Amino acid sequence: MGVARPDDAPAVAAIYRPSVTDSPVSFELEAPSAREMQARIERTLQAYPWLVYERDGDVLGYAYGSRHAGRAAYRWSADVSVYVRPDAMRTGIGRALYQALLPMLRNLGYRQAFAGITVPNAASVGLHEALAFTPVGVFRRVGYKLDAWHDVGWWQLELSAEPPAGDPVPFWP
Repeated sequence: MGVARPDDAPAVAAIYRPSVTDSPVSFELEAPSAREMQARIERTLQAYPWLVYERDGDVLGYAYGSRHAGRAAYRWSADVSVYVRPDAMRTGIGRALYQALLPMLRNLGYRQAFAGITVPNAASVGLHEALAFTPVGVFRRVGYKLDAWHDVGWWQLELSAEPPAGDPVPFWP
């Protein structure tokens, strides 16, 4: 496991593609190209960690932090996402990625982590709750994809109860 590199983009794009094209897990309607995914990785790494899980040179999953919301008072909160290659799901990769990502976010100064999950999604809910995320609400019928309305549940994990000592530190690998 390590920080994503530009040459990880094709594998990351391939992992993400089925979540866009075959399910409501992602609310994107078109799968990003490897080039677009590389740009996303590079932009994210300017402020947040983006990790990949590799085995024998193959990227099997990835996780990253991102901005929670645009207003200044939200700056100590981060959204988190994790995706695992379909043939590697339920093997502990998502857990391992989060167990590396969440302490990084805490050490950078973030106090809350949020995960939005298109529901129902028992596997994702199970992963987040196993890592002590708690449900905080549901946005009902918030996204229309694949000819149906979908709800998004939100889960929250307190990374630290301490008041911030300053702004979160940008992540630079």
